[in-house]
Amino acid sequence: MINKFNYYFVTLFIFADSIQKFRGTWASLFTTLFLFFIIYIIKIPVLIIALLILVIFFYSFVAIKSCLKDFKDDDPQEIVVDEFIGQSIPIILYELFHSDRINSNIEVLQIYFWFFLLFRLFDGLKPFPIDYIDKKYKNTFGIIFDDILAGIYVVICFILYMVGKTFFF
Repeated sequence: MINKFNYYFVTLFIFADSIQKFRGTWASLFTTLFLFFIIYIIKIPVLIIALLILVIFFYSFVAIKSCLKDFKDDDPQEIVVDEFIGQSIPIILYELFHSDRINSNIEVLQIYFWFFLLFRLFDGLKPFPIDYIDKKYKNTFGIIFDDILAGIYVVICFILYMVGKTFFF
């Protein structure tokens, strides 16, 4: 029973068997839209969502480890909870540090869309040290941490954009 739950947890339930191509991209897009929905439509406080993502992060180590033996690959495409965690990083940090601003839903969706595109870019290109982590650690840590680094790269890009916008535009 717990192994089945872990399998559906790491595959984000809907990505288990239904989607065969570009699972990481679909999971990132799902994460982006899901977070927008629960933050702006349902209006769940961002701090609660951040804590929930932390719980997901820690539990994903257990869940991935228990499921990894059932897959043929070292970093199976079916496992997309790492995409959920990595894509959540720039969105949650943006919301935590910009809670005093009032943006329209369209403006927020545009910002989230840029986060999505940049995350997919960094996750696909795997600049250093993402490529190093991806190649060196063929375990639960490597599966999760390369996407965390991609999310951090998105945050760095956003900070550089905001600094550049402040001083040069």
